[in-house]
Amino acid sequence: EKLIGVFAGYPSKLVRWPRPLYQPLQEHFNEAISADHHRLTLLKLVALLHDIAKPETKSSEPDGRIRFLCHQLLGAEAAAVVMKRLRFSNQEVDVVRTVVANHLRPRQLLDGAGLTGRAVYRFFRDTGPEGLDTLVLSLADHLATRGPALDRAAWDKHVALTVDLFRKYLAEKEETVSPPRLLDGNDIMAVLGLEPGPLIGDLLEKVREAQAMGMVSDRAEALEYVREIMANASP
Repeated sequence: EKLIGVFAGYPSKLVRWPRPLYQPLQEHFNEAISADHHRLTLLKLVALLHDIAKPETKSSEPDGRIRFLCHQLLGAEAAAVVMKRLRFSNQEVDVVRTVVANHLRPRQLLDGAGLTGRAVYRFFRDTGPEGLDTLVLSLADHLATRGPALDRAAWDKHVALTVDLFRKYLAEKEETVSPPRLLDGNDIMAVLGLEPGPLIGDLLEKVREAQAMGMVSDRAEALEYVREIMANASP
């Protein structure tokens, strides 16, 4: 293992990245999203913009707790407006929008029931490669929020989750994030006698999620899984 920082100024003494992840992470953040900007540049902009909607979503609970409900969703659209006004490309706008919209999810995974196969699959299904950017932003946000009062145990848990998700995307992608397709829509329609429609796409998505969870591993198991879903479905 080697102590490194993802970007200049990051307190690398607090982060221990496994050596095999260093090169692919470096390549990821050096990726050119446009002729002028790399992912790392956009990540810095996201750091500035990710809480842009907090003022308009601020509310107080009866116990005095301050909340910012849905600020990540409103913030994603507000950040997109800023990016468009600054003449960034559509792809760059989409990168920023995705990271802002999902920047709370790593902490929610920490507070949940554990890093299940379903949770990993759904996180990267919704974020794609921007999931890596989202994870780094979440770490930076954690440090900025806690500052000198940083709880080292909570921080180490956050870093461990981040490294685990990095590894699943960069080294175990086919098993946990993007499993090979076992069925297509024609298979499902032929076997179950269904007509084309949204249901077919929904069933295919359920099969891919089941693959990521280790519930099905071949075509026969996938078809049986679809039959079970339809047998248990309400009219």
